[in-house]
Amino acid sequence: MIRWFRHLFLGVFIGLLGVIVHLSPADLLLEEKFGLYWLFQLRGAVTAPKNVVVVAIDQPSATQLDLPVTPRLWPRDLHAQLIEQLTQAGARIIVFDLIFDTPSAVPAHDERLAYSMKMAGNVVLVERLVYENAAPHADPTGREHSHFVKEGPIPLLPVITDAIKAQAPFPLPKAARVNDYWIFKADAGDIPTIPAVVLQIFALPVYDDFIRLLRNVNPAYAAGLPVDKDTLDIEDLVLTLRSLFINEPLIAQSLQTELNRDASLNPVEKHIIQVLLSLYSGSDTRYLNFYGPPRSIETVPYYRVLQLNKNSIAEKQLQWMDFKDKVIFVGFSAATQPEQDIVRDDYHTVFSNADGLYISGVEIAATAFANLLEDKPIKPFPLTGSLAILFLWGFGLGSVFMLLSNRNAVIVSVILIFCYVGSAYYYFKEAGIWLPLVNPVFLQMPMALFGAVLLKYYEAKRERQQLKEAFGYFLPERIVNDIARNAGSIARNNQLVYGTCLATDAEMYTALAEKMEPRQLSQLMNEYYAVLFEPVRQHNGTVSDVVGDAMLAIWAAASVNTDLRKKACQACLDIAEAVEHFNQTANRPQLPTRMGLHFGEMMLGNIGAIHHYEYRAVGDIVNTSNRIQGVNKYLGTRLLVSSEVVTGLDEFLTRPLGDFLLVGKSSPVNLSELVAVKESASQQQLWLCDAFARALHAYQIQQWVEACNGFSEILNVIPDDGPAQYFLKLCQQNKWMPSSDSWNPMIRIENK
Repeated sequence: MIRWFRHLFLGVFIGLLGVIVHLSPADLLLEEKFGLYWLFQLRGAVTAPKNVVVVAIDQPSATQLDLPVTPRLWPRDLHAQLIEQLTQAGARIIVFDLIFDTPSAVPAHDERLAYSMKMAGNVVLVERLVYENAAPHADPTGREHSHFVKEGPIPLLPVITDAIKAQAPFPLPKAARVNDYWIFKADAGDIPTIPAVVLQIFALPVYDDFIRLLRNVNPAYAAGLPVDKDTLDIEDLVLTLRSLFINEPLIAQSLQTELNRDASLNPVEKHIIQVLLSLYSGSDTRYLNFYGPPRSIETVPYYRVLQLNKNSIAEKQLQWMDFKDKVIFVGFSAATQPEQDIVRDDYHTVFSNADGLYISGVEIAATAFANLLEDKPIKPFPLTGSLAILFLWGFGLGSVFMLLSNRNAVIVSVILIFCYVGSAYYYFKEAGIWLPLVNPVFLQMPMALFGAVLLKYYEAKRERQQLKEAFGYFLPERIVNDIARNAGSIARNNQLVYGTCLATDAEMYTALAEKMEPRQLSQLMNEYYAVLFEPVRQHNGTVSDVVGDAMLAIWAAASVNTDLRKKACQACLDIAEAVEHFNQTANRPQLPTRMGLHFGEMMLGNIGAIHHYEYRAVGDIVNTSNRIQGVNKYLGTRLLVSSEVVTGLDEFLTRPLGDFLLVGKSSPVNLSELVAVKESASQQQLWLCDAFARALHAYQIQQWVEACNGFSEILNVIPDDGPAQYFLKLCQQNKWMPSSDSWNPMIRIENK
């Protein structure tokens, strides 16, 4: 296994290892458990949005109100008072994380609560989801299938249902740690959850603008939506919009474009519409962007809100303005671990306190809504992007570590870890983008180090053995062993490089050689090669071989290099111009020259055996460039290049000629005629390339009449254009043939 292949093998192996592991379910579990946790810990707590507030049912409130801490035991008329206070304070939306699906002990309390909710007009309730067995069903053959289980909400009290603005569940995954939540619960009929419903209510002030933008995109989309935002059913609206965005995947992009160019909306209105687009066009689940430990979102004790209209110290500390235009989430939220143990509505998260205090369910709901409102959820990096990063990271590690000493490799690995983790932290903090962390740092990095050390040990052992074999015939064994222990590697003359190869051939040379005396022929060829060699030298090429009337020149580099291809193309154009001038000189036989240019890998080094070696280029590109040169005879051209040469070189004007299967080749080569540098190209050259490209395309898709007309048009202007003549003949041969899906426009070249 040669050295470059070992480098490539290790890089590809580490890259593919990272990709394969990332595609496995275990990787997501590890990234969630460790990677996400570390990123949150590195970032630390951040400021929660001020327009979201939690009103906590907690131990201090229970003590002040002389009630048990358990929320279901609180009288419902107390909740009515709370709603009235918050409504008077100007709360925008009031969300209760309490279940009202059974009558209270005092029916009048239910009626008062319903009345307060009705008057407020902005109350949203959480409903409980339960699993239920669906009835058995039969297929068309009459065969009965077994029961299946589905989720569904438990109905709230009718008097409550009629009074509220909306209702929705807020289930959380049953996991050791809560990292994400559902926006739409597929198992329950794609029902929207509390964050989605509350966001839609919050966005009602821009509903008319949203409908207007939707109508601008496609009036049919807006036709199925209600016009009056004051009477619409929120849950139905959310489901309708979700269905619309799912069935029309491009609608989000179209609305985004329309939103960007709408000048009638202010930045706040645009932001609200933007978060609606993110809500409906995103995935069913979202990762929570926690703001910090429990109670990071502003939390006010329940009893203090009830004291807003009383002359007390609390009133001075807590003003009505603290709730104006804010979204209020009401529910149990423990301030200490003992009261948390009484009412278990808490969840383990990345910010759970060391004393055992977890974040409450109502705070998670508030966090989810705040994430949507800010449009700042945690976004895992797209799968294709993650796979690309992991492969390139692994490939780079494997390749670089093979080039460094073990000590330097360790130092570089530490630096790279800091750089990668720093980048992951930066994107997580600034944009909420979650890059893979465990896989690249704790799997790919040590595997790349270990693999590089192992392969370098094998390489050193093999090279020491080669030294022993090389010097064993001439030196004592002790000396040979000493050389082997201290030698780093054997000097190698052969080198695998990337190169551009130019093959030239002069027409009529054989006829001239028959007619001219050797001395005259030698003088002519010396002058001819001087014309060819100078442009090669000026553009940093190397003349590798000269045989008779043929020259082989190369431009080589250790890596893929656009500059060397550019130099080779410029040299070819200069050679063509110099040869034309050479052939115009009086009293000298003409030597029209054909050129072929190709790019790829080749070996430079000593080639030979016994006592004779030559330093030359060896590889498929040498043979291919010579075959490309030969195609000029068929097309009547002078300078042909492969697509490998001109791809990405926009400064040159080329005429595409299609795919050619060259003599002795099993794979076709895409060829073009190198015409000129674009800046110096004439109008006729520009027209020719454009007209030929259109005619060639017609030929390739079997539109024979259009192709014949196109090539004929070119020949009317340029009668001696070789490619147009060649393809016109092919079109005329094929124009009576019907179109066929199996037809291949590739051209076979049968002779050199």
